[in-house]
Amino acid sequence: MCGPVTLGVFEFVSFGIKQAWACLFGGLMLALLLATFLWYPADAALARYDFLTLAALAIQVALIASKLESWEEAKVIAAFHVVGTVMEIFKTYAGSWVYPEESLLRIAGVPLFSGFMYAAVGSYLARVWRIFEFRFDRFPNMWWQYLLATAVYINFFAHHYTVDIRYVLFAATVLLYGRSVVWFRPDRAYRPMPLVIGFLLVALFIWFAENIGTFARAWSYPGQEVSWHMVSLAKLGSWYLLMIISFVLVAAVQYRRPDPQTGSKSEAPDP
Repeated sequence: MCGPVTLGVFEFVSFGIKQAWACLFGGLMLALLLATFLWYPADAALARYDFLTLAALAIQVALIASKLESWEEAKVIAAFHVVGTVMEIFKTYAGSWVYPEESLLRIAGVPLFSGFMYAAVGSYLARVWRIFEFRFDRFPNMWWQYLLATAVYINFFAHHYTVDIRYVLFAATVLLYGRSVVWFRPDRAYRPMPLVIGFLLVALFIWFAENIGTFARAWSYPGQEVSWHMVSLAKLGSWYLLMIISFVLVAAVQYRRPDPQTGSKSEAPDP
């Protein structure tokens, strides 16, 4: 018989393994950023950014071919890739950050691998939803979520020209998702978590990943051109809002889709 401590440790380890598995695409991308930063030949015929683009595409194809991602999930991730690339083009033009290296595979000065960094967030959410068998209490109406995600996306552009309403959007996320609870299964039993707390935790880990990306010179914020320093914690709010867009895109596919084994929907389990 296993005691409660042993069972707790086993569940914690299981949670960590499942999270690492859900982060497969993002983890591989971060590993590639660091490896190419440290060891990619400066005189290589293929630019580093172009290599990253081709490697990211190969990973995505491998995930689909191995059925680690479904075609439905891949379509949402592809949509997020487009959404992210459009925002990258605008943000680099506005001077929010720069890509310091040259490449051929780019649009309007933005290397195409950058869209895969956004796709990594979508890939994680799609995979973690499935791996942890998410269920929800008091899940908001999808049309309200679509409206909020659209407002968040527009504000990423509009705040350069008009009033930044991010604090209004923060409040709107709490109003919309504040009562929602996500149930996830790290091992045998389902565990609850307030959905807003889940958004914050994922945004925090994306912020950590962003620090790795800037350290690896994949992109640079103003002030990081000469020497690297950690990304401001203020960016955590931006990633939190980006989480809303990512979550809504994935929810459009995943929520209320019957489980192939149990036939149940994405609703909370019985207590």
